[in-house]
Amino acid sequence: MAAFSYKTSAELFPAAIRKKKRAGFAYRRFDTAAEAVRFAIEELPADSLNGAYLQVEEARFDQNGIRTLYDSAEFPLARRAPEPSAEAVVGDASADAAA
Repeated sequence: MAAFSYKTSAELFPAAIRKKKRAGFAYRRFDTAAEAVRFAIEELPADSLNGAYLQVEEARFDQNGIRTLYDSAEFPLARRAPEPSAEAVVGDASADAAA
């Protein structure tokens, strides 16, 4: 299999389920696969990502494939800093209150 190119144009398709409205997410084309992957992981709500797929040339990637591309060391874009978990925020507040 050829190496994946993040520079290739890509298309992101919503889930085929029509019973639920997927507010704010419809078919979208991107100049680069890297932009599509970043958008899918960082911008789409989890329920919209579930069932969606990314098409890059003849290859298709489901939610797990998109996540793998995003987590890859070769991913060329800066990733958004992870948001602190609720437990970490509560733990910090407890430490501040004890001081």
